[in-house]
Amino acid sequence: MRLRAYEREDSPIIAKWVRTEKELYQWSADRYGFFPLKPYSVDENYAPAIPTGRFIPLTMVDEDNNVTGHLIVRYPNENDDSSVRIGFVIVDPELRGRGCGRELLKLAIGYIKENLTATRVDLGVFVNNPKAAKCYESVGFKKFGAHVIDTPFGKWDCADLELYL
Repeated sequence: MRLRAYEREDSPIIAKWVRTEKELYQWSADRYGFFPLKPYSVDENYAPAIPTGRFIPLTMVDEDNNVTGHLIVRYPNENDDSSVRIGFVIVDPELRGRGCGRELLKLAIGYIKENLTATRVDLGVFVNNPKAAKCYESVGFKKFGAHVIDTPFGKWDCADLELYL
């Protein structure tokens, strides 16, 4: 597996991986606001942020260039390059439970170390998504905070995790 820059053609593939409205909210919190996703919903969501250079979508592909996973790395604070946030982490549902999420995160951490100046990475995970939380913790993320997000399914607890590079 390897990471490459996200391409517009990845959008329909990623959109298909979000199979239920609950999965949509677990993946994206309130960033879309509609379900189901359309083929180019991901691309339309990212388009305004990509040119800033502070929003970096990445796609994981296998040895045959099949799209297997995706995430974004972004700078949450305009004048601070020491910290980045990982988001929109998703793996092909057919590959889940096989270590692909862990591989995706390891590749992203390597990308950050090699290409960015950040020394800290954080992310959020809903408590109702324990498999994702376990995956993040398996690569070294530790809880540092928590907050609550309103969803159509009620209030969801979200754990904030961080990793120092």
